[in-house]
Parts: sequence; structure tokens; C-alpha cells
Amino acid sequence: MRQRSTKWFGLWLFTLGVIGAGGCGPIHFAVGVSPGDQKLKSTVVSRDGHWFSDRVAVIDVSGLIVNAPKPGLIQRGENPVSVLHEKLQEAADDRRVKAVVLRLNTPGGGVTASDAMYRDVLRFRKDSGKPVVALLMDVTASGGYYVACAADRIVTYPTSVVGSIGVIVQTISVKPALAKIGIHAEALTSGKNKDAGSPLSTLTDDHRQVLQGLVDDYYARFVALVRESRPGIPQDRFADLTDGRVVSGEQAAALGLADRVGDIYDAGDLAAHLAGIQHADLIVYHRRLEYVGSPYARAPGTPNTHDTPGTQINLMQLNMTGSLPGFDAPVGVYYLWRPDLP
Repeated sequence: MRQRSTKWFGLWLFTLGVIGAGGCGPIHFAVGVSPGDQKLKSTVVSRDGHWFSDRVAVIDVSGLIVNAPKPGLIQRGENPVSVLHEKLQEAADDRRVKAVVLRLNTPGGGVTASDAMYRDVLRFRKDSGKPVVALLMDVTASGGYYVACAADRIVTYPTSVVGSIGVIVQTISVKPALAKIGIHAEALTSGKNKDAGSPLSTLTDDHRQVLQGLVDDYYARFVALVRESRPGIPQDRFADLTDGRVVSGEQAAALGLADRVGDIYDAGDLAAHLAGIQHADLIVYHRRLEYVGSPYARAPGTPNTHDTPGTQINLMQLNMTGSLPGFDAPVGVYYLWRPDLP
């Protein structure tokens, strides 16, 4: 009898704990969700008020752009390049979706990952015939702006941070510091430029020439893309606007980096107009059991922005460990805006 009472008392305490932890908000339990249960579903986040309205899909690109899974709470997070591809495919296949708002809140990321996203958006526009409007949020810089250039139009909040067009190699050498404490590092390489950029070596003139060649190549690609997609930028301001600086959203619209200042609803209306429709609901794609309550909610399943602290500036980081203090990203080449790094 005592054992049964203890059992029910424990169950009662557990129930109270769950209610207390959930507060007044909704509580969801997901036990043993398999990958097969993770197919995207759509939720209307803003209704136009008409029966059987067409739809404009809001698709988020947030945080660091890398072609790798982001860290998750208790599991591996999603790959942002893969998620974008999946959501664009859903929008292409959904007959009620007539256009897309690509909502960007990112300081950029990997050169190849940024280019992959850019190409996916272009391919979506070509194959589906559906227009895309890029909406620039808090930060849309470097690789993020690279992706935005694939859209038909660009709308920006007036307070957005926009630009950072360019590339920089950031290297750190700890060799002098190690030498002071009696540690001497020596690399055996197959060629004189194999350890260019290594923190355990000294940057030579040959190393600088090699890395500068990479910078020049990626910069030329970025600039050509901007020149083609943003013909409204005044020629006498083009060099200034592609020197790595950032501007406000208000300035971006005035200088041709964006088409107009607006918000999520303005971007949705513009997308509907480009699609030739009058009435459209806004929808968001997300995983099952994930809650999306309004157009302002970042779609669950989109990588968090915890890995985009503050700001960055077109960084190409090459090192042996894969990261610098405060920079949690895979080894690679980056279009990234982040001036808080040395």
C-alpha cells in the first residue's frame, strides 16, 4: 500500500513540474520522432481575408552560411544550404504558392555555401517562374548580400546593416609567442606555400602573394555579381560601395543596393505584385510539431543566430584548428562580416 501511494505521489509531483515548466504557453511532447516524420508542412502566418487566396512563402536564411549541420540542443542541427533547397522545392511544387519572400538575417559565411544558395535561388526562379523578393533584416552582409542578389527585388528595413562586399584574409601567427616560452614549431611541407596562413608559421612574401590571389579572385566574382544584379547603383559610387563597407538599410535603398525600404508586409505585397496576383496569404514552411505564430517568427528549423554575434567583415579564415576564439565555424574561405575578430 505504501509503495502504491509513493508511486502516485511521484506521478503527481511530475505533473505539477511539467505544468510549472510550461507556464501558460503550449506544451509539446515529441518522443522518438524519426526522420520520416520531419517532412515540411506549411502554416499560414498572415491571412489576406479572401477565400482560397493564393500564397506567398516566407523562407528564412539565418545565421552563419555553411554547408554543414549547425549545432543543435540535443542533436545535430540542420544544414542551412540543404534547408533552403528543401523549402524552395516545396514552394516550387505548391501550386498555391505564387512567389517567395527570402528573409535574410545573416552576416554571410562560406564562399561556396553562399554561392550554392545563390545558384539555388536563381534556379528556382528559372524553373518555377515564380518571383523572389529578398527582405533584409538586422544584418544582411557579405555572403548574405551575395544570396540576396539572386532575387528579383530587394526590400530592406531602414535599420538593417547591409553590404560588406569584399574579401579579407585574417591570419594569426603564434610562432613568436611560442618561441618566447621555448616552443619551436616546424612543419615539413611538400612545397613552400603549403603552410601559408598557418598560425604556427610566419607569413612570407610568397604566402602573401598566394593568399592575395585568392582574395582578388573571390572579390572579382562578388563585384561582377553585384554589378550585374544591381544596375541601379551609380557608377561614381560603385567602387566605394564595394570596398567592404556597410551601410544602413535607408542608405542601401538610396544608393541602389536595395530597391526600397519596407517590412515583411511590403515585401509580401511586392512579391504578389510581381506574380500578378491581388490577394495572397503569407505562409512559412517548418518541421512538424514546431510552432509558428506570426510573420515575425523565425521559422523553426532555421539555424539559430547565436553563431552570428554582432558583426563581421568579409573574412576569409585559413587556419589549422578550424576556428579562432569566438569564431565557431568549419575551416574554409568566407564572405563574412565580423569586425569583432582581430
